[in-house]
Amino acid sequence: MDKALKKYSPIFVLPTLAAFIIGFVVPFVQGLYLSFCKFITVDNASWVGTGNYRYVFTEPSFRHAFGFTVSFAVVSIILINAGGLGLALLLTRKLKGTNVFRTIFFMPNLIGGIVLGYIWQILINCILSLAGKPLLALNSTAGYWGLIILMCWQQIGYMMIIYIAGLQNVPDDIIEAAQIDGASDLRTFISVKLPMIMPSITICVFLTLTNSFKLFDQNLALTSGEPKHMTEMVALNIYNTFYARAGLQWHGYGQAKAVVFCVIVILISLIQLTATRSREVQQ
Repeated sequence: MDKALKKYSPIFVLPTLAAFIIGFVVPFVQGLYLSFCKFITVDNASWVGTGNYRYVFTEPSFRHAFGFTVSFAVVSIILINAGGLGLALLLTRKLKGTNVFRTIFFMPNLIGGIVLGYIWQILINCILSLAGKPLLALNSTAGYWGLIILMCWQQIGYMMIIYIAGLQNVPDDIIEAAQIDGASDLRTFISVKLPMIMPSITICVFLTLTNSFKLFDQNLALTSGEPKHMTEMVALNIYNTFYARAGLQWHGYGQAKAVVFCVIVILISLIQLTATRSREVQQ
């Protein structure tokens, strides 16, 4: 039986492998080639060498968008994971109605990013109007914090579920041993629970990192990069390069930006995974 499974197992792998090659590998290689070209469609691409990349690394708007994205990612990663872990700790204390609260906190994650963006645009503009402040279209600071609030509101509940699963897997006997030794709740959390939930932290930090860098639909709906592209993140900058300007060269510039962006996100994600996994402990 085992020999038969080993013999025919490649057959069952082929459909998924074919879908992966057709849906990911081929478009990625083709996109990498197009980043060295100027084009409107794939059929009329003409080679221009590294000119697209030279433009990308010298374009002020892309550098600003990247800096804005990094600043947004750092703050959102900290707030989302702190909020998610805090809610998880609160909702694993066997309080009444915890299942209801888990559902309520998780629900924003089920709403589409475009819808969330427009909802928060209305709310924030109303608050700014009542406070006598410039609206989002003229207020880059409000746009930045609006994106932070939107991202936290959508993602904290999802990370909370992952942290709850991690906390529930911490052995009770280890916690009891720490309490018998006189450890306070804070010391138990820092010395026992936190090291034991490092796999959950690895997953949550990775998800918030990639989600923050890839943010597009919320950025488009909430601020659309206004005022004057000051709140434009990298994904929206790439989109605007492709579709907001006419000419063969702009598609090549946009494709080069996409490749650079992809490589940077992969490198940052690998560094983060390596750093957090090195701190995981075996239960």
